[in-house]
Amino acid sequence: MSTGSLTILVIDENRIRASIIEAGLRDAGHRHVTVIHDVAGIARRIAEIEPDVIVIDLENPNRDMLENMFQLSRAVKRPIAMFVDRSDQASIEAAVDAGVSAYVVDGLKKERIKPILDMAISRFNAFSRMARELEEARSELENRKVIDRAKGILMKSRGLSEEAAYALLRKTAMNQNRKIADIAQSLVTAAGLLGPLEGE
Repeated sequence: MSTGSLTILVIDENRIRASIIEAGLRDAGHRHVTVIHDVAGIARRIAEIEPDVIVIDLENPNRDMLENMFQLSRAVKRPIAMFVDRSDQASIEAAVDAGVSAYVVDGLKKERIKPILDMAISRFNAFSRMARELEEARSELENRKVIDRAKGILMKSRGLSEEAAYALLRKTAMNQNRKIADIAQSLVTAAGLLGPLEGE
């Protein structure tokens, strides 16, 4: 995605500061910039605009306002650059937990906008990639557990070796054009349903 094609939403109640951010973004080649001065109903506006990146500028944010913005960060799953005039350690940590990609204290200058925005996007992408890889690894582990359980069921019920049980799962999966993990899950589910009958 080229720089100029990014849709950027600027949230700032102070019109002068918002115009500084907007000028910085336009100087950096961003043409699709929307500025919102009122934070009321912000989630709905974000859904309407569907921005690629969000820039939030808060002059003297109180705890409630920060918490609202952090909740927003968690919900929208977009790169967010947040500028604040001052902050404490707890707010910075809360910003990181909320997934704010760039949290900038005491530093709204026009020429800083582009590098900070670029950093927010790359951090967000790196974080998203990590989260996706973690999910894939977790899913892979779950699949392996299910396949092991299915092999155990086949070994016990049909007297097969582990290799033969796996080969049977693989052959069934190929015949049905499904994943081995799906076949294994069906087998484990069926065995669970039949389980109580075995002892009767």
